[in-house]
Amino acid sequence: MARTPLLMGNWKMYKTVAEARAFAEALGQQSQKLDSRIEYAICAPYTCLHVLRVMLPAQVRLGAQNVFPEKEGAYTGEIAPGMLAEFGTKFVLAGHSERRMLFGESDQFINQKVKAIVANGMTPVLCVGENSSQKEDGVTQEVVTGQVLKGLDGLSADEVANAVVAYEPVWAIGSGKTATPEDAQEVARAIRAAVAETWSDQAAEGLRILYGGSVKPENVSSFVREPDLDGALVGGASLDPTSFAAMAEAIKGVLA
Repeated sequence: MARTPLLMGNWKMYKTVAEARAFAEALGQQSQKLDSRIEYAICAPYTCLHVLRVMLPAQVRLGAQNVFPEKEGAYTGEIAPGMLAEFGTKFVLAGHSERRMLFGESDQFINQKVKAIVANGMTPVLCVGENSSQKEDGVTQEVVTGQVLKGLDGLSADEVANAVVAYEPVWAIGSGKTATPEDAQEVARAIRAAVAETWSDQAAEGLRILYGGSVKPENVSSFVREPDLDGALVGGASLDPTSFAAMAEAIKGVLA
């Protein structure tokens, strides 16, 4: 089964509406670099979703960075999945390491989010990864596959096949360090094997797995060349439209 590569930016808590508009305009001027064989998305702050929906090139889909799993209620400051779906949001991150560490989100709570994302017709991007001590202890695959199985628990095989997992070693995020493509491939292979055992071979083959952690135009292609890695979830390098377009071209080069 051929999986469509996915280049996804995560802006985190950056960009005002005016800055998002400028990004969309600049990326639109480089839209010829966005190959139709690749899928693109920007996970932006909630305040920027409307302007991006209007102004991003048609090839680039909307993504959100978080969601609360309830339909509605007295949850001050939270965003319901239906509110995101109304904007035409396609992707929603769940379980990013910053949410796990800074806000204490558990695998069980993240699983509630994943289910709510799917129930509202959007695609969950389940973020998983080991910290430095887990890496040093040699339990990377155990930690990561456990996060995947808990995060996707309760989904059908078809729903898993249509989901996305982003493997982001916690020690690599924003550090300038990256896993080697070979190490990332080994983790991705372990994820796929765990999914096949728990759901089905078809679910494992359909699931897209991204790499994240200090990804940039200079190294993105080395990860996408690996057979079990289907793209990248990019932080800082996605904030600049020229950099985003350069990563798109680098991935295109792998497909050529």
